[in-house]
Amino acid sequence: MIGPAPRQEAPLHWWQTRWFVAVMALVAAIPLLKPDIAPLVDLPGHMGRFRVQQSLADAPWLAQWYRFEWQLIGNLGIDLLMVALEPLLGLERAVKLVVLTIPALTAIGLLWIAREVHGRIPATALFALPIVYSFPFHFGFVNFALSMALALNAYALWLRLARLGHVRLRAVIFVPIGMLIWLCHTFGWGTLGVLAFSGEWIRQRDCGHGWVAAWFRAAFHCLSLVPPAILMLLWRTGDGVTGTTFDWFNWRVKLRWVLMVFRDRWQWFDIATLAALLLVFLRGLRDPAIQVSRNLLISALFLLAVYLLLPRVVFGSAYADMRLAPFMLAFPLIALRPRPGMSMRGTATLAAIGLALFVARIGATTISFDRFDREYDRQLAALEKLPVGARLLTLVGETCHDEWAMSRLEHLPAMALTRKLAFSNDQWSMAGAQMLTVTYRAGRGFNHDPSQIVTDRRCPREWWRPVAISLATFPRNAFDYVWLVQPPEYDRRLEQGLIPIWRSGTSALFRVDRSGEPPALLMRDLGPAGPDYLRRINRRLS
Repeated sequence: MIGPAPRQEAPLHWWQTRWFVAVMALVAAIPLLKPDIAPLVDLPGHMGRFRVQQSLADAPWLAQWYRFEWQLIGNLGIDLLMVALEPLLGLERAVKLVVLTIPALTAIGLLWIAREVHGRIPATALFALPIVYSFPFHFGFVNFALSMALALNAYALWLRLARLGHVRLRAVIFVPIGMLIWLCHTFGWGTLGVLAFSGEWIRQRDCGHGWVAAWFRAAFHCLSLVPPAILMLLWRTGDGVTGTTFDWFNWRVKLRWVLMVFRDRWQWFDIATLAALLLVFLRGLRDPAIQVSRNLLISALFLLAVYLLLPRVVFGSAYADMRLAPFMLAFPLIALRPRPGMSMRGTATLAAIGLALFVARIGATTISFDRFDREYDRQLAALEKLPVGARLLTLVGETCHDEWAMSRLEHLPAMALTRKLAFSNDQWSMAGAQMLTVTYRAGRGFNHDPSQIVTDRRCPREWWRPVAISLATFPRNAFDYVWLVQPPEYDRRLEQGLIPIWRSGTSALFRVDRSGEPPALLMRDLGPAGPDYLRRINRRLS
């Protein structure tokens, strides 16, 4: 491990120029250009919340189903941007614009950090670029992803100001920067704090201070990032805040998150990408032609420690540790740099290989998103038959197996809320973590996430109903329409009292006919524990 690289005066190589960084930012956005709705699992659900946020005054019937209250919470990134952008662009275009910038900002942040630490962008830094489309982004954690993109760029600015000797200026401007990133999402602020401390610790060591003294001096310099901690304390001790923290040190799951860093559609390609990047890092540690930045390697070790200590669920919000895995991988990669004595041909070859891998990932993601986009269009054709303001129950088919290529349909029901101001039963019920609360008591048991997910059988460790149970037991007086989105196979007799008005494949839209009798649920099909199972799952989803 070595310290900071000297500032270099030799001519820039093609991968070290500003135009190259700009092109990489544009390339990173390519997969999101065509889809009307970015095919990210949770994103449609968030768009439904944005619609309620923006349309309560114009669609008063929404207040019969949802309560929306602005709160000062560390999860407001795109919610706040919609206040400014939605009146200008419309909701869907505004969301697309913001989401499209996230991979671009992430790419810029990674390359900027590498430049600040190494003096110039090393050829090896290009291997970190594929993480701009990582599993947490595909999952649709958009406020989180935006906050992390901003945190990377903020950390690069933190390093730059220290390098230029503007430490007092840094202390002043990072008070509002830290506050804004916390407002976007708490995770980005926390990550910025970890990176800033680790980087400042090494800077203090390079200034000649001992390890302990450098630790305390680094903590002092990071005080400008502390104010959001007060807001977080107020947020998490306020009235109505729920959510538990659990599932610590689940090593099997943590290993799965690492293997799934690039999880999208083709498992072999996603795991091969991970293997290639790990090989690059391990080879870099042993190759005498490659150096390792002590600054960034220490940052990577700090992120690894946080990853190991984080539980899977924090304050009721799942996948807390999974979200950090891609960035834990990126920092060891941008820590590498070719030694000054390495041949120009060898360095250019490294850059070309890194660029080729990034372009290959972008190409695959573009194809994958195009396929998801076509499936979205096919399913959303049902909404053309749905009247504005309908009370809609949506049932989305799922399997009990955690298949690598997720359908990304789980929160498509919220597009009925987004486009038709209809009731959507996929909104989250998480007091203190969301500003929207579902209040539609007539639909109790079928009014919030995950009541929209149905399977062909009972799934272990999941609160998903079999499709037969949902079709037979949903409260028919509470809903006007039923939308089946790629449901599992079911007995068509369960459609009794439902009038089909649209079909495409196995998907269908029905109008509820209350003049007839609902189908009878055959309890014998559920086995001896059926009645108890029904009571438990209904209680859990109420």
